[in-house]
Amino acid sequence: MARVIVVVSDLMLASRVTTSLGGAGHEVEQVPSMPTELDGTDLIVADLDAVDPEALAGAGVPAIGFYQHTDTDTKARADAAGIAMAVPRSRMARELPDLVVEVLAR
Repeated sequence: MARVIVVVSDLMLASRVTTSLGGAGHEVEQVPSMPTELDGTDLIVADLDAVDPEALAGAGVPAIGFYQHTDTDTKARADAAGIAMAVPRSRMARELPDLVVEVLAR
């Protein structure tokens, strides 16, 4: 499976994300902010409230960013920056393992 870095500052949400990905067989590392060292990382999953979409897109690793469904500005910035996928937080919570498979298959 994949090595996934999870950039989420909310500890409750981070726990849900890491549990979901770990249960799907991925090696998961949760960090509170965007790391500078990404060697061996296959994917980044990040809360776009905590990570700038442009920085995420420039990391050189495919990324799934999530945002509050009402935050259309963040969605537009993520799309313009070119991250692999930007989805509302609710969709991420329901479908994260499937989203990871989809992005890694590209």
